[in-house]
Amino acid sequence: MKKRVGVFVCQCGTNIAAVVDTERVAEEIKKVPGVVYTTTYKYMCSDPGQELIRNAIQEQKLEQVIVASCSPRMHERTFRTAVESGGMNPYLFEMVNIREQDSWVHHDKEQATKKAIDLIKMAIQKVVRNKPLQISTIPINKKALVIGGGIAGMQAALDIAEAGHQVVLVEREASIGGKMTQLDKTFPTMDCAA
Repeated sequence: MKKRVGVFVCQCGTNIAAVVDTERVAEEIKKVPGVVYTTTYKYMCSDPGQELIRNAIQEQKLEQVIVASCSPRMHERTFRTAVESGGMNPYLFEMVNIREQDSWVHHDKEQATKKAIDLIKMAIQKVVRNKPLQISTIPINKKALVIGGGIAGMQAALDIAEAGHQVVLVEREASIGGKMTQLDKTFPTMDCAA
């Protein structure tokens, strides 16, 4: 079964568009089987750019979305949120970095444009295999196990307990204190170690 893929190519002002022919990229990608919608926009991460994605999901009945723009570290969450608010599972989205991995490292416009097309084609092959995921939560007991009743273990247990969590301190010896109990006096105060 063919998937309905939408591809959104960001110009990133002139960060991408100065080196990559984004209009040509969109036209070439439109020829890839399964791609039913392509477009370019000056700043895809802007509110109007995100609205463009949401509207296209509804109007074009998109099943997968690819945004070719900057680094996922910068805007992946932005686009996942836009895709989700457009009514699509956010894990049926892929992001292609054509800024740092393409336009910023090339000077030849033809070479950079071909590379952007190849990167997007690879993302299309990946996104059509993606499965919808669901976020799940697992309840936790705020309880800690501290192993070792030496000075460090006792201090860790006290810090955790002061934070309001239950603590279980485990020590293999008959008494706590670790190596500290074997010392007579401690520097600099010369206090009794025990």
